[in-house]
Amino acid sequence: MKKKLGFYSIVLLTINSIIGTGIFLSPGGVVAKAGDKALIIYIMAAVFASVLAVTFASAAKYVSKGGASYAYTKAAFGDNIGFYVGITRYIAASIAWGVMGTAVVKTVLNMFGFDNGNLTYVTIGFVILMGILLVINLLGTRLFELINNLSTIGKVGALVTTILVGLAIVLFTGVNEFDTIKNLTDSTGAKLGENMDISAYVMAVIAAFYAFTGFESVACGAQDMEEPEKNLPKAIPLAIGIIAVIYLGIVGTAMMINPSAIVTTKEVVALAAVFSNPIIRTIILVGALVSMFGINVAASFHTPRILEAMAMQNQVPEWFKVRTSKDFPLRAFLVTIGAAILLPMAFQYNMTSIIVLSSISRFIQFIIVPLAVMVFYFGKQKEEIVATAKKSFVFDVIVPFFGCILTVILLYKFNWASQFTIVSKSGDVSLNTFAIVAMIIGYLVLPVGLMIWRNVKERKEA
Repeated sequence: MKKKLGFYSIVLLTINSIIGTGIFLSPGGVVAKAGDKALIIYIMAAVFASVLAVTFASAAKYVSKGGASYAYTKAAFGDNIGFYVGITRYIAASIAWGVMGTAVVKTVLNMFGFDNGNLTYVTIGFVILMGILLVINLLGTRLFELINNLSTIGKVGALVTTILVGLAIVLFTGVNEFDTIKNLTDSTGAKLGENMDISAYVMAVIAAFYAFTGFESVACGAQDMEEPEKNLPKAIPLAIGIIAVIYLGIVGTAMMINPSAIVTTKEVVALAAVFSNPIIRTIILVGALVSMFGINVAASFHTPRILEAMAMQNQVPEWFKVRTSKDFPLRAFLVTIGAAILLPMAFQYNMTSIIVLSSISRFIQFIIVPLAVMVFYFGKQKEEIVATAKKSFVFDVIVPFFGCILTVILLYKFNWASQFTIVSKSGDVSLNTFAIVAMIIGYLVLPVGLMIWRNVKERKEA
C-alpha cells in the first residue's frame, strides 16, 4: 500500500490550499473598500465560503474519484459537461498556480533587494521554484505530507502569533485606533466605506472571499487520500472554520493597531506595516514567505491531478495517468509545470491580466457543483456514485441551493467591466487584450478543440 493522506493531513492541506498571499499582502484592499465595515465583510465572505465548502464536502461523499468539480460534474451531468468543466478548471488552475508562483518569486526578490520587475530574474526564480516543487513531489507522498504539514503549521503559527501580540498591545497599552478608520479617505476624498450600495458590498465581499478560495481544489487528489468519501466532508468545513477565525482575528487586530498603515502602505507584505517592532515584522515576513511557498506546495499536489483524473476517465490521452514507482503522476505534473510557467511568461508576469481566467472558472464551479449535489440527492445522476453515502436534505439540497443563488447574485452584481479594462496612471481606459484573449482561448478555443479530438477518437474506436 502506498502512503496516503490521513484526516488531519487533509485538514492541513485544505488550510494550506487556502491561506496564501492574500491575507499577508493585501488585507488593506478590503479595508479600503469597506472602511470600518471590513470585519462584517469578512464575516459575510466566511459565510459564503462555508456554504460552498459544505456543498463541496457533500459532493465528496457521493463521488470518491479524484478531480473535484470535474469528477462531480461528470458523474451528475455526463461526459460533455464534465469535460468542459474539467478542462477549463485545469487551465485556470494552472494559471492560478503560475500567479502564485510569480507572487512568491517577486516577493523574495523584493525582500532581498533585487528588481522584481526584471523578467530575467523572475523567470530564473520561477524555474528554480518549480524545480524544488518537482523534487518534493518526486520523492513521494511521505515527504510531501511532511512539508505540507510543516508549511501549514508555520503560516498558521505566524498569523496566530501576530494576533496574540496585537491583542497584548491593545490590552496592556490601551491603544485602540479602530475608530480612526472612520476618518480615513480614498483618493477622491470620500471616507472609506461611506454610503456603500449593494454593488460596493458585493465587490468588497468578493475581494474578501478570494482569501478563502482553494477549498474547491482539495479533492482533486482524492485517490491519494484515506477514505476520501468520509474524511473530505469533515475536513473541508473544519478547515474553513479555523481559517475564518484566523482571518477575523488578524484583520481585527490590524484595524485596532494601525488601520492607516494597512491601507496606505507600499510594502510588499502589507501586514508587516502595521507593526513597528522588528521582531514581529520579521515573524510576519517569514510567515508570508512560508505561506506563499506552502500554497505552491498545495497547488503542486492537486493541479496536475485534475489532468490525471481526466486521463483516468479516458477524456484526455491515457499517457497522462502513468505514475512513477513513488506513485506520482510525473507526466501530468511536467505538462502542468509547463503551462504554469509559459502562460505567466506570455503575459510578462502581469498578474492582473491573467487572474481573470481563474476567477471565472471558480464561479462556474460554484454554480455547477451545487446543482450536481442536488442531482445526487434525488438520484438523477448519469454515473454510479457511492452507494453508502448518507443523504441529508439540509446539506444536499437547501445549503447547495442557497450557495448557487448567492453565486448568481455575486455574478450579477460583479463589476465585469473592470476585469477587461485597464486604467492607466493618467486615467485613460483601454481594453485588457491579454485577459480577453486568455478567456476566449481558455473557455472556447481549447475546450472545443479538445472536445472535437475526443469525439473523433471515440468514433475511430467504435
